[in-house]
Amino acid sequence: MVRRWLSARLLNICIISFCRAQNLAKAEAVIVDGIRLGILPNVVTYNNLIDAYCRFVGFDAAYSVLQRMREAGIRPDVVTFNSLIAGATRRHLLSKALDLFDEMLQRGIHPDVWSYNTLMHCFFKIGKPEEANRIFRDIILGDFSPCPATFNIMINGLCKNGYINNALMLFRNLQRHGFVPQLMTYNILINGLCKANRSGQARKILKELRESGLEPNAVTYTIVMKCCFRSKQYDHGLDIMSEMKSKGFTFDGFAYCTIIAVLVKKGRMEEANSYVEQVLRTGIELDLVSYNTLINMYCKEGKLDAAYKLLDEIEKGGLECDVYTHSIIINGLCKAGNIVAAQKHLEYMNMMGIGSNLVALNCLIDGLCKSGQIDRAMELFESMEVKDSFTYDSLVNNLCKARRYRCASKLMLSCIRGGMRLLKASQRNVLDGLRSTGFTYEAKKLQSKLRLARILS
Repeated sequence: MVRRWLSARLLNICIISFCRAQNLAKAEAVIVDGIRLGILPNVVTYNNLIDAYCRFVGFDAAYSVLQRMREAGIRPDVVTFNSLIAGATRRHLLSKALDLFDEMLQRGIHPDVWSYNTLMHCFFKIGKPEEANRIFRDIILGDFSPCPATFNIMINGLCKNGYINNALMLFRNLQRHGFVPQLMTYNILINGLCKANRSGQARKILKELRESGLEPNAVTYTIVMKCCFRSKQYDHGLDIMSEMKSKGFTFDGFAYCTIIAVLVKKGRMEEANSYVEQVLRTGIELDLVSYNTLINMYCKEGKLDAAYKLLDEIEKGGLECDVYTHSIIINGLCKAGNIVAAQKHLEYMNMMGIGSNLVALNCLIDGLCKSGQIDRAMELFESMEVKDSFTYDSLVNNLCKARRYRCASKLMLSCIRGGMRLLKASQRNVLDGLRSTGFTYEAKKLQSKLRLARILS
């Protein structure tokens, strides 16, 4: 009897190992070999198989294992149904999850707190917070003992469904009733506050976390740092980054490139370069957004050779440059005064059939204007099928700088007729320019049309 129990246990250990390695074919083969040797699978065997099929293959494949259990005379338990309900939830199959819950009750299997946790998570995922709250109330008022995961699911679901104030109230109520938040609970709440653009409150919760005796981890710091950068609180974000670094935490490629982009914006090029060197030295795998950030930095510094070297790296790494990559290069070439090379790069983009290049064309128009080639910029403008407010703004401002105010006025009117708006600074430049050069009637006419456009919009 002991030997048979040990054999079944070893069988299950093998099944678990193959399932974790996502090698379900070998897991199935082990079951077949076990049966041949007289070692029969039990409910634990099938539960591990169901969980793996839910995670790595699909819900239908996992559900078919339930039929095999029936044929083998093995009665599913609450763990079996919890795995299936979780699998249905991951794929947003609410009706399946509810059907499984009913089936579990019909079979006389009593749900546990994890059954209710999973169902609650499912309702949040499909945007039904009221139903999730009803489940939560059933847990609290019922015979179950909620676990920390119950509260984490509830707080996370409220945050993700836009009920951040309710999440905070729940958090405080739980604390008053003796709940001691885990690090994950703090991270969930901090992330929710950051997503709601409440970075100040997120930093207060971070301070509270430290005072509770818990130590923030890399996830905590990264959430707050990115939030500060998104809300343009760059100094706060860089302070968080310094604290994170002093504690020995490492960054992923996205975090590194976010920091580099912020340092470039702040004009701290030396620090930005040191982070670039760290990224390249540590061999962190970069995505296209990260490469675009580095290329932008090199272009801003006028290091176009380094930027082109990264372009080669992108292609060798199997990634494809997008319109933004090429637009950054064109902008860099324009700022370096190499308009001919910028035009050639635009031709290369067209030849390669790279999507909409409006951003690139806007960069080239601005570059042509700044190099004194306004007439060529106007020709390019006329040839463009699609234009946006940036296209008009750039030309209007550069025409004003060249004291061609009447031409700028006509362009502004064309922009208004197209339903677009120009910056107020551009509008003032044109009006002031017309008045200063004696075209007061044209200035009044333009001003009345601008007022009318504001009323109609």
